[in-house]
Amino acid sequence: MTTPITWLYVPGDRPDRFERAAASGADVVIIDLEDAVDVSRKDQARDNAVAHLAGTRGGPEVHVRINDLATQRGRADLAAFADVAGLAGVRLPKVESPTDLDVLDEVFGDRAMPAFPLLESARGLANAHAIAAHPRTAGIALGEQDLLAELSIDEAALDQLRLQVVVAAAAAGLGPVPMSVYANVRDEAGLLDSCRRGRSLGLFGRTAIHPSQIPLIRKAFRPTEAEISRARDVVEAAARAEVDGVGALVLPDGRFVDAPIVAKARRVLALAEEISQHPR
Repeated sequence: MTTPITWLYVPGDRPDRFERAAASGADVVIIDLEDAVDVSRKDQARDNAVAHLAGTRGGPEVHVRINDLATQRGRADLAAFADVAGLAGVRLPKVESPTDLDVLDEVFGDRAMPAFPLLESARGLANAHAIAAHPRTAGIALGEQDLLAELSIDEAALDQLRLQVVVAAAAAGLGPVPMSVYANVRDEAGLLDSCRRGRSLGLFGRTAIHPSQIPLIRKAFRPTEAEISRARDVVEAAARAEVDGVGALVLPDGRFVDAPIVAKARRVLALAEEISQHPR
């Protein structure tokens, strides 16, 4: 997938689950060294991840979520992956400033190592634009549970914060912002509703904590047949009327179409084609 839809977390202290995660259909597997791992097993989790990545051949991209870079353990995590060829990206928790990312230059040098900062505090959110613009940043996301706790807000208020991050990512030319995990793995209807709401806010894709959530997330973010049909009508009408960058037209059903609407329709068709080629 050019644009990942599903990102599956797997605890770093459960190496027996690494291959299962790779076979889950997720676009990206994230080996977690942080929240999912008890402090007594964190060093072993790091060793497990290094050993697995050193032998990785094919399959989905594998990223690692390290511990907080403000801690000695987080810095040791990062250093452990300096020369591990199988690592495709690093997910960084609790990033609060673009300078937090400078340590990646020290560890990886000229190696292109994509960084995915998580904004989990008010300070991180306030610096979202600067963090998104850092040369190492390949994508940003919210750490929603930490923000809920710090700001003493409820779930409904998160929509405003989500929009802030969507704008910051777009302004920096990054890919779309994926949603945070949905913690109730048995609530399929709730997961679908939550994904569709996030999609309406400009979020795209989602991290998951269980393989059973993967097909549901893909379903929620896949363009519907009606959306594909409408997009195809717009693109075909624009081609006939030569609407491309300038001008506008009105479709037979009364819809007004100009260049931004045509561009959005093309994105829908491109996404539908991409998903059809990588159905997982």
